[in-house]
Amino acid sequence: MASVTMEGYNSARTVIGEAIADIGDKDERVWLLTPDVGFGCKDFKEKHPDRFIDTGIAEQDVVGVSSGLAYDGNMPYIIGMMPFMSMRALEQVRTDVCYPNLPVRIIANYSGLTGNGGSTHYAMEDMALYSSLVNMTVCAASDPVQLRQIISGSLTYEGPMSIRIDPGKSNRIIYNEKKDRFTIGKGYTACEGKDLTIIACGEMVDYALQLQEKAASEGLSIRVIDMFTIKPLDEDLVCKAAEETGRIVVWEDHLMKNGLASAVADTLMDHMINVKSFKRFGIPQVYPGFGSAEELYHRYGYDLDAVWNYVKGLF
Repeated sequence: MASVTMEGYNSARTVIGEAIADIGDKDERVWLLTPDVGFGCKDFKEKHPDRFIDTGIAEQDVVGVSSGLAYDGNMPYIIGMMPFMSMRALEQVRTDVCYPNLPVRIIANYSGLTGNGGSTHYAMEDMALYSSLVNMTVCAASDPVQLRQIISGSLTYEGPMSIRIDPGKSNRIIYNEKKDRFTIGKGYTACEGKDLTIIACGEMVDYALQLQEKAASEGLSIRVIDMFTIKPLDEDLVCKAAEETGRIVVWEDHLMKNGLASAVADTLMDHMINVKSFKRFGIPQVYPGFGSAEELYHRYGYDLDAVWNYVKGLF
């Protein structure tokens, strides 16, 4: 099992600013751009003002400027809000960034039903949209330790990349920065188990680890895979888990169709692997209203209690 320190908290926003400033110190190709989003920008702006651009509230423009910088041999990082970076700027991301396969990194918050902004401000479709784009790598960070490693690793990773996070204001630390190591394009087995595998990403990894502990107290052995790279999916890890545990639960703060669960299901079908059970937990086909993330997870049937009740019913 991963080293989980449930009492620790940190801000993903702070980590983003520190990580980009650090790689900016090491590599003069690194630029930071934002469509009028302040978090994570201060450190870089103060240290490298000549490589910082705020386009104002214009997501299409920030993508276009970033692609121009990348054409010129630079490594642009964008900090934005995921509902708008994935929807409003999708054409520019597809044509200006993915088509020429440029190393533009889009780091965006308010993924899933976090942020209490209502349907216009929830990014429910971003993993599906970005996963459909040729050349795009899609990541969903589950804690600040992992997020820092993803940003650092992105400096030498080819092609465009999307990194989704929650609002990033107060994040639980679930990994040990000295022990846990993450490689973009590979899943991470947060804890071993033999009765069932939960494959989760982003916010839901913490809940999956809580469920694993609850299950262990009742004699069930649950494997938890943190699939923080949704595309390219770690197919070998999915197949291994399916063959060894026989039961799969996929848990994501995203529409249940065309996100992580669909990628896992496609992998099982492509490799002709039969499982005893397969269940998706995530956002149904609705436009959710206002509420805290916990309230909405409960309302739409993918909170900790809902998944635990399903798991208990299998045994």
